[in-house]
Amino acid sequence: MTKLTFYGGINEIGGNKILLEDDGTKIFLDFGMSFGKREEFFEEYLSPRSSNALGDFLEMGLIPNLEGVYRTDLVKLLGREPKPSIIAALFISHAHADHVNYASFFHEDIPFYCGRTALLILQSLNESKTRSIETEILDFKERPIRDYRMPPRKRKVITFRTGDKIRVGSLLVEPVHVDHSVPGAYGFIIHTKRGVVAYTGDLRLHGRRSQMTEDFIEKAGKARPIALISEGTRFKEKHREEEKEGEKQVMEECLGEVKKTTGLVVADFNFKDSDRFKTFYTVAKETKRKLVVHLSDAFLLKYLSRDTGLALPPPDDSNILIFLPKRKSGTYQEGDYLPPERQFYKYPNTVTAERLDQKKVILCFSYWKIKELIDIRPLPKSLFIHSLSEPFNEEMEMTYQRLLNWVEHYKLKFFQSHCSGHASEKELKEIVKRIAPQKLFFVHIQPPGKKFLQPLKEKEAEELKELVQKEFQGLAQEIVLPEYGKTYEL
Repeated sequence: MTKLTFYGGINEIGGNKILLEDDGTKIFLDFGMSFGKREEFFEEYLSPRSSNALGDFLEMGLIPNLEGVYRTDLVKLLGREPKPSIIAALFISHAHADHVNYASFFHEDIPFYCGRTALLILQSLNESKTRSIETEILDFKERPIRDYRMPPRKRKVITFRTGDKIRVGSLLVEPVHVDHSVPGAYGFIIHTKRGVVAYTGDLRLHGRRSQMTEDFIEKAGKARPIALISEGTRFKEKHREEEKEGEKQVMEECLGEVKKTTGLVVADFNFKDSDRFKTFYTVAKETKRKLVVHLSDAFLLKYLSRDTGLALPPPDDSNILIFLPKRKSGTYQEGDYLPPERQFYKYPNTVTAERLDQKKVILCFSYWKIKELIDIRPLPKSLFIHSLSEPFNEEMEMTYQRLLNWVEHYKLKFFQSHCSGHASEKELKEIVKRIAPQKLFFVHIQPPGKKFLQPLKEKEAEELKELVQKEFQGLAQEIVLPEYGKTYEL
């Protein structure tokens, strides 16, 4: 018997947690953080308590209440009897938090499978971020922590690449690369006793590496799947209609704006997006500027530059500067910085706000680093490039307005240019049509105009289901918007 059960990605963007069972073998496809669900109850200064182990996460519905899935130390802290693992493996489609972060809670005996590039990203985050119970993906410290000097316990992580075939119990899993806004993204073609189940992860057809997605579509189509689990991020989202359908257009637009700018240029984009990084790296070289990378982002560059397929520069590249922010004493002393950060402290290309030649740089600063502008004091006729999605819910609009307040305060010219990491609705229809599954399961999807923090009501969920079935009618024999915790036999 082959079954699917969905514990995340239901009527929301992200948080995918998909359990596949086949002839006694159980695997999870992704186990991510649900941003929307988490923000229903928590925010920046109101976080789940690590001292309560899994308790807060289970109580507020952030993870499913399952036996034989979670770490022994965390289960014991709940006062429960630990059970042996019932999960044979976790397959990680890519290294975005909404697909991988809550793997932190997984039983220590469950092996993790991911692409090599995804592992590099996770390693960079492991080195650069302060340890948190929600980010202990590659290793973890057993709770309660009595001696912080004790080294963490490492997990078993196995990397794959396109062309590999991985046998896990009754299942044969084929990872196939796809193009997304983070490198190292994969879809999966899974051979079960009943037939093939395909999972898209997150993907698009309009990026620089669209051929990767084409490869997945071709292989999935040839496998004649009994089920396709597909993302649906951009379904009926009007705010995305103005986005560029290609990185080349983003680069051309940004290059034109930077050429006209005589002051400072600030570029706000997701630093994990290697294509967008390459865009601004190229723009900087074309305009005889240097690209300034924040100290906290230098770790990602350090690791991703090891992947020769990405062709990214290392942190000490001659066209890169590493920005040293003020910490502790405010005087840039080596002791002000965390031990892992000190490896970059004496790099010859490290620079502070006072030493920036604003007319000759592009700052790669996200919204969360914008306070550094207080020390930089942008020159007149400076430019701010917002290379992310525009807000599409109330919470994002509040953050966006705060960003615009900073832009206005420093009288920066504001310019928007972005292309999405997700397939458009038109692309989704093409993907589904070409794969031609018997059953189509949509995850990572929400109704048009849904507010992030508002759970979907029963009527709204039914309306979404009807709308999706209408739009994708004829592309699969059956179209399903799964319900939380419900098991579907294939």
